Amino acid sequence: MVSGQKVTVFGAYGHTGRFVVAELLERGFTPVLSGRDAEKLKELAASRPGLDVRPATVGDPASLDRALSGAAAVVNCAGPFATTAAPVIEAALRAGIPYLDVAAEIEANLDTFTHFAERAEAARTVVVPAMAFYGGFGDLLVTAAMDEWTAADEAHIAYGLSGWHPTAGTRAAGAVSRERRGGRRVRFAKGRLEYVQDAPPTLEWPFPEPLGPRSVIGEFSMADVVTVPSHLDIAEVCTYMTSEAAGELAAPDTPAPSAVDEHGRSGQTFVVDVVVRSGGAERRAVARGRDIYAVTAPLVVEALDRVLTGRAGTTGVASAGELFDAPDFLRALSPHVTFELCEGGTPDGAAS
Repeated sequence: MVSGQKVTVFGAYGHTGRFVVAELLERGFTPVLSGRDAEKLKELAASRPGLDVRPATVGDPASLDRALSGAAAVVNCAGPFATTAAPVIEAALRAGIPYLDVAAEIEANLDTFTHFAERAEAARTVVVPAMAFYGGFGDLLVTAAMDEWTAADEAHIAYGLSGWHPTAGTRAAGAVSRERRGGRRVRFAKGRLEYVQDAPPTLEWPFPEPLGPRSVIGEFSMADVVTVPSHLDIAEVCTYMTSEAAGELAAPDTPAPSAVDEHGRSGQTFVVDVVVRSGGAERRAVARGRDIYAVTAPLVVEALDRVLTGRAGTTGVASAGELFDAPDFLRALSPHVTFELCEGGTPDGAAS
């Protein structure tokens, strides 16, 4: 990394954007604060003296060009990404710089792969969607568990959240996704995305300690159903969510996350338990950490650093597992995340 490299953060004043700005500063980058709300940008700038402030809107390409001028890359933290991703990617392509976002919206991520793969490859630049807790993190864990396997029958990603207090951005993105799906839910089975009307199953998942066995909602699909199949030959990718966390996400009166430490992190903890199956063999990866929004910052900034220092394995639109050495990347997230690989999957009957 070249110390002081400018990185535009679009949506810098949002909940996740603030964590990303702080992480960039910690890693020696110089964030350029951008987004749609000029007043919120001024408020953030007051707490971060000396940083450049460049308001921009997705409906004004010239403002986006100004926001990205002189930057080495752009990180998009502004949802709903169904609205923001394409215009900011277009601006990044015009500027000839890498684009990364933290989108958890399944359809928005699919749009990025569908509409920008050829253009990003032709420009010899990198577009990284879903470089966040949902999407990029799960993809890295599945890729690490696969190791030398070139294909697998199933990948199961169980999210063990102690709770989930959603941000306003999470709620807005969820509303957009529900509208696009017309009340249906989505899953990845038989090698493709499917939209179905039935209710998702409920089962028990034997999470490792400190969580232990918990009730989960099965086929609680997250961005992993786009990122993992984008580069891995796996016929079924299924994600699970602890029932308590899913209930809090769905409840309209669940409060937003509140800070409990000097870094602004909430008290939320997580265990992500990944099981990959091929024939009769199973492999497992487990990660533990705190605050799904806060941990997105080291995820996306580590990816950014690797892209800018020539440690990305390809160009074009690509997910984390395809771009990076997955075990090495996950180990680099310490002390934010603990990570382990082990042979063998969950006990008999789990995820069946």
